[in-house]
Amino acid sequence: MPLPLRPEILLHLNLTDTAGWRRQERLSFFTRVAEVCESHSLPFRVLPRLEGSTQRGLAVPDGNLHIVQDGQLEGEGWLNAALAYLLGYWHLDPYGVLADSAARTARFTASEVHWQPAQEFFQTLRQRFANARVSRYHQQQARTHDLPQGSVAVFLQGRAPYKAGHCDVPMHQIILAACQGAQGRTVVVKPHPLAIKDCAFAIARAADEGAAFQLFDGNIHDLLATCAVTVSVNSAAAMEGFLHRKPAILFGRSDFADLVTRAQHPQDFAAALETALGTQWPYARMLYWYFTRHTLQVASPSFEDSLFTAFARVGYSRQRLGL
Repeated sequence: MPLPLRPEILLHLNLTDTAGWRRQERLSFFTRVAEVCESHSLPFRVLPRLEGSTQRGLAVPDGNLHIVQDGQLEGEGWLNAALAYLLGYWHLDPYGVLADSAARTARFTASEVHWQPAQEFFQTLRQRFANARVSRYHQQQARTHDLPQGSVAVFLQGRAPYKAGHCDVPMHQIILAACQGAQGRTVVVKPHPLAIKDCAFAIARAADEGAAFQLFDGNIHDLLATCAVTVSVNSAAAMEGFLHRKPAILFGRSDFADLVTRAQHPQDFAAALETALGTQWPYARMLYWYFTRHTLQVASPSFEDSLFTAFARVGYSRQRLGL
């Protein structure tokens, strides 16, 4: 009787990423997966992402192990991968990514996180991102020196979180809510670099409805250093704000709900601001808990072990992979 074929590992990428993916830093996770496969002689292929795979749904097992870029599929042999807010950290999840990942139900308890490793991790992240003024998207290197101190910093994200069902409060209403509930603080609005047109419509509508605010398009870390609080649907800016010891208010669902203050409706903003600013947030423990428990670090020496642990969660142990 012939031996069963060895499972393949299939990497489903956005069609525009299937060429030259190994040379793209933003796809470094898939490069590392390929390197692990090659080191163990595991067969793998890169395929265009299936239509509908970024929407919530069940996937049919077919004997292979699938990893879907920005996927939302659930089933034996299926995992979803996406950058987890900070460069170098990734979700690899059996349910979805970001606000739809398994982390969305996790509960944070500060006393359960050891202080010393958390502090060391926090300082490492600060050096890499805050001090170096580095973010996920290209940032201007010229410093902005005239930002108001103690502002309410609103980070717009375009349509993406709305299409994913993460929020019901339109962008212009978020701006209006921040302006109406800022309690005398200046509101500074930063458009998303990949959604300038959508953000411009929201900004114009908020201004037409009486909102008074400043616009900012400089380096995100200059704004995070001077603001008092970040406001968004569920932006990476919230995580980056933690590196500057700034609390976050979210209008949308997220996979780090215990680390922020939620304002589900525009009228909730003033109370949310008071709560956010009045809470002693354990930023180092928060970041350590989230990134060490819920993400894979591409450059970590333990990446391979973490990868095989994730494979086993969807039914593909080392043994099943023929190792």
